[in-house]
Amino acid sequence: MKRDLVIIGGGPAGLAAAISARKNGVKDILLIERDKILGGILNQCIHDGFGLHTFKEALTGPEYAQRFIDEFHELGIEVMLETIVLSLNKNKNLSVSSKKGFVNIQAGAVILSMGCRERTAGAISLPGTRPSGVYTAGAAQNFVNLQNIKIGNNVVILGSGDIGLIMARRMALEGAKVEAVFELLPTPSGLARNVQQCLNDYGIPLFLSTSIFELHGKERLTGVTVAQVDENFQMMEQTKRFVPCDTLLLSVGLIPENELSLGAGVNLETTTSGASVDDNYMTNIPGIFSCGNVLHVHDLVDHVSEEASLVGQCAVQYLNQNTLPEESFIHIETQQDVRYVLPKKISGKKDFTLSLRVTRPMQNAAIMVTDKDRKVARKKLVRLHPAEMIRVKVKAKNIENAEKLEVSVQC
Repeated sequence: MKRDLVIIGGGPAGLAAAISARKNGVKDILLIERDKILGGILNQCIHDGFGLHTFKEALTGPEYAQRFIDEFHELGIEVMLETIVLSLNKNKNLSVSSKKGFVNIQAGAVILSMGCRERTAGAISLPGTRPSGVYTAGAAQNFVNLQNIKIGNNVVILGSGDIGLIMARRMALEGAKVEAVFELLPTPSGLARNVQQCLNDYGIPLFLSTSIFELHGKERLTGVTVAQVDENFQMMEQTKRFVPCDTLLLSVGLIPENELSLGAGVNLETTTSGASVDDNYMTNIPGIFSCGNVLHVHDLVDHVSEEASLVGQCAVQYLNQNTLPEESFIHIETQQDVRYVLPKKISGKKDFTLSLRVTRPMQNAAIMVTDKDRKVARKKLVRLHPAEMIRVKVKAKNIENAEKLEVSVQC
């Protein structure tokens, strides 16, 4: 079977990419989704706050997703639900399995939008017994919000990622006692607004530079041993204490779902665990693009949709020309206090948005993009935090004849 454009993943990135590609002229589009419904993780995010940038109003996750799902169906785009892509190679050949059977698909272009998964207790080598009552925050969210299952009464949360903070509030609203949130780092991992709205507003304590060092309980979790850590993240023995609980939620990081990407020979970035892309969001494999949380973890779904819409346009350009214009790429390097930037290389022929994260909290600083000693772009910020992605718009006219760009923080 031959298809012009195949999109893997029917979450917010896949939906926005498909809609954009159709509006830009591609008729033969196939979106493949392993779940029973479209929308991805948004279906279990019943809190509001989505869509403030895209729709200028606060929506719940399902409401935000439904707007894209409705447009997707109105445009008549084909979808295969409950379908798994078993493999993808560098020639854009996909092996696909569904209830209807097995099929090989030869794609003209592929957009990767598989999202990410959570780190588990095994992934972080959490010591102690293996009792019931230990969940990732996302799994707990699914049980509570979609299946109406109460998972515990006395809850401890490890990690202050946004899902963990939101689930702290959700468990409190369900009548559970949330004992505390423990964060290994000296600063919260989630957005400041979630710390305020999900913890402070509900009187839930947050302990920084603190982690869990042992689980207790045979059949069911009965408690955890926690302790503070020093600047080298080593346990401070004298601070050990026991916290009774019957439920532990893990919010200890997300991992982009890039197994298919690796099988196709896509190069991944060490810092993001996502693909290395240019300003067309194309990987090192011609015709294979990446967007959304499978590329790098975003704070806001609005930015996912915006990014994916641009990728849909780039995929159309590739299909129309069977290539994207070959340019001598300008590489982008990070300086001290910048953890990563995307994209890592650009053509220099069009405006682009640079996405980045800093390594530590700072105030009253500016993100500087320079070509040698020449300023290309600057964005002044009152507050910079590793948990918050920063976006800087760069004009093509400012990078004419540039050889290399550097991104730094100016305090």
